[in-house]
Amino acid sequence: MVHAAYAVLSLAPLLVLGVPPIGTQPEQVHLSYPGAPGSMVVTWTTFNKTESKVEYGLLGGRLFEMTVGGNSTLFVDSGEEKRKMYIHRVTLTGLKPAAVYVYHCGSDEGWSDVFFFIALNDSTSFSPRFALYGDMGNENPQSLARLQKETQLGMYDVILHIGDFAYDMHEDNARIGDEFMRQIQSIAAYVPYMTCPGNHEASYNFSNYRNRFSMPGQTEGLWYSWNLGAAHIISFSTEVYFYLEFGLELLFKQYEWLKKDLEDANKPENRAARPWIITMGHRPMYCSDDDQDDCTKFDSYVRLGRNDTKPPAPGLEDLFYRYGVDLELWAHEHTYERLWPVYGDKVYNGSKEQPYRNPKAPVHIITGSAGCRERTDRFNPNPKDWSAFRSTDYGYTRMQVVNATHLYMEQVSDDQVSTQETRSHKQSKAQYGKVIDSIWVVKEQHGCSAWF
Repeated sequence: MVHAAYAVLSLAPLLVLGVPPIGTQPEQVHLSYPGAPGSMVVTWTTFNKTESKVEYGLLGGRLFEMTVGGNSTLFVDSGEEKRKMYIHRVTLTGLKPAAVYVYHCGSDEGWSDVFFFIALNDSTSFSPRFALYGDMGNENPQSLARLQKETQLGMYDVILHIGDFAYDMHEDNARIGDEFMRQIQSIAAYVPYMTCPGNHEASYNFSNYRNRFSMPGQTEGLWYSWNLGAAHIISFSTEVYFYLEFGLELLFKQYEWLKKDLEDANKPENRAARPWIITMGHRPMYCSDDDQDDCTKFDSYVRLGRNDTKPPAPGLEDLFYRYGVDLELWAHEHTYERLWPVYGDKVYNGSKEQPYRNPKAPVHIITGSAGCRERTDRFNPNPKDWSAFRSTDYGYTRMQVVNATHLYMEQVSDDQVSTQETRSHKQSKAQYGKVIDSIWVVKEQHGCSAWF
């Protein structure tokens, strides 16, 4: 009998391969914040059409005491096989700020694992904590394991993924996209996973990106804004400057939207409530890498626009400066680089002793070294004056908007061991990687007038 049992077990992998996947089983579960206080969107995928339901309840209360229905959309990948999948979206509303909710999603034909999340606090005095990075793939995702653990330890309220996912989501008839979404489920099912598009999403007019994520607004995640704590956060597409075959009008449409959004954010009552304006876009305006990308040239399209279009396309540096954007987050370069406050290729530090205290121009951070098959990039050995700190280590950035005047950022290296990690008696911080750079940005005044 024992030998027979072993014989059956030895065949198990072969037997499993012969069984088609259960198309009604939810997978690729992730959260996003739709921008309305007390709400959260749950998104997941099935390969057969099913109902879209989330059952949830407060931690410590009766499990799954509330049920909300949503809808699904059919996404047909444009690869050879024209693979079909159903993207389900359910919006939870009326959530209590800072309360912990337990949930699962699916239908009576299949349910996901059980997850939990903390409802975002919509108070302007809330001090949200972020992890941010770009350029993370299925292969060589160096930062993934640390981010998974830190998210589940409750270290972050939101994740910002600043473009370039999976490498690439459309490959192998979008199976690479499926695998990536499964990989990040252990992060994104617990905290909102907020995104912007990068160049690696461009295939089939960004269709995998536009269909798989659920961002605020009505632009399929290409550009949108939202508020959290003392910050107004703007996500936009740098790719409209490069993929003109998908429509030059997108570039102008986004520019006009950015201008209006910044105007609204600068109304006195809005800027008083959310004084920090933070942007996130994939390709940076400035960088000191040596790969001949857009930002390595003085006349970056994103920064200064394009003169080879009719009409000429406006860049974003002047717009962001004019409306007093405080912090600009970028990726694309597979490195980490912190800039001094910069505008027009010139440094405008607050003072020699305290460059980030009341800076006279926006602060730029490039964080594109989370890990992918393309490895990290190299730096130009002779950077310009605006380059303050740079590293080719794999890693990611942490940020906390502490209050109306103080914002903290630090860079975690996945390549360097914390000194505490080498001790035989490991302290709790030992698992967090080595912090190789940190800054406090302190602003007693926000808006364009702060520059003068």
